[in-house]
This record gives sequence, C-alpha cells and structure tokens, in this order.
Amino acid sequence: MPQARPGGRHLLRSRRLAEAIVADAGIAAGDLVVEIGAGSGMITTPLLAAGARVVALEPDRRLASRLRRACPAAEVVADDALRHRWPDEPFRVVSNLPFAHAADICRALFGDPSLPLRSADLIVEWDFAAKRARLWPSTAQTVLWSAWYELAVVRRIEPVSFVPVPSVAAGVLRARRRVRPLVHPRDAAGYEAFVRAGFRRDGARERDPHAWAVSWKKESSGRARTVTRMTRHGRIR
Repeated sequence: MPQARPGGRHLLRSRRLAEAIVADAGIAAGDLVVEIGAGSGMITTPLLAAGARVVALEPDRRLASRLRRACPAAEVVADDALRHRWPDEPFRVVSNLPFAHAADICRALFGDPSLPLRSADLIVEWDFAAKRARLWPSTAQTVLWSAWYELAVVRRIEPVSFVPVPSVAAGVLRARRRVRPLVHPRDAAGYEAFVRAGFRRDGARERDPHAWAVSWKKESSGRARTVTRMTRHGRIR
C-alpha cells in the first residue's frame, strides 16, 4: 500500500481509479502533461502509458528521487507548483492536489488567460469542486475563471479511496479551455476590475458567467462610445 505523502496530502489507493481518471481526461499520445504533487507515481504511470510527455512536480526530494527510479520516462522536478514556471507550449494538467493548497494552485493555473493551459483534471475536496462548478458562481474568482474555462465536476471520490483517509469526499474538477472565450484575454485586467467591483457593490448575485460577460461588454462599449464622442468634440486632447 502506498504511504501518505508529507504535508497532509492523500494518495489514491487504487491504480484502477488512477487509470480511469487519466482516461476520462482524454490524454493523447504526445500531449504535454504537468502532474502536480506526483508522489508515488500512481497517476504518473497511466499518463506515461497513454503516451503523454510528463513533467511530474514533487516538492519532497525523497519522493522525487523514488519517482525518478519508478518512472524514468517522466521528467521529475523537485519543485513546488506555486514556484514552478509553467510551459510555454500548450499543456494539460492531471493531478491529485494537496487539499490545503488547491485554491492557490487553481489561481496559479486559471488566473492568467495567457497561460497556454488546454485542460486540467484536478482531484480536490468535494465542496471546493462543487463550488467552482456552480452554474451561478458565488465568488468573483469563479466568474473570472469561467470567462476562459468551462468548469465541471466529473467524478466523486469517496474518502476510503485515499490513504490516509481524509475527513471529506473529493471530486475531480475539470477545466476545459473555451474555444471562444467569453471575454478576450487582452481585456483580462479590466474585466477582473469590473467583476470584483460588481461583487463589492451587489454581493454574490445569482448571475452566470455569460451574463457577467455580456454586462462587461455593454459597459466597455458604452465607455468607448463616450470617449469617441468626447474626442470628436475636442474634449480629449
């Protein structure tokens, strides 16, 4: 049986479950996949079997050394995801995240739309996954991520599937890059300011990401028309 990772992380017990999660992610031969917190290689092995080019991040140097021996075809990097420089080419992520750091890691992955991330299948706490995949997001953060990614919960994983057994269930949170983003990535800074101002003013209103994007486009178009009129009348020099 695999041993628990340091820092309160939880390993999958079942190799069959790990294989199913990788299959669900749709990994194809040649895909560049970053695995965060690779640990004993439970997910690394089926990723390699699928033909992926795997960069396995493991902050614990002892586990990283073991993983290099167990999975020599993977590029094992003894590094923390929050310090790691993401690839410059399109890549995917399939990972069993440390529950305590899932929010920070998701912010690092989804917060910058210029990052060439194609998809992510992440094992996180069930409540975290469900909250992020809601049709009507309750946080500004989820509204922002949803402008560039489609978020969904694709699998529930019971506590007994891990060692050590956590106190809560987990889920696989899937993020897929939208073919057509709701907001252009070049407008990311302005859109973030708009959404956060809206939440401060009105609270967590029941508005889906599409409605937020439509409101943003109307407001930004209105500002552009105002600037154009002022320019024509010589009021902007």
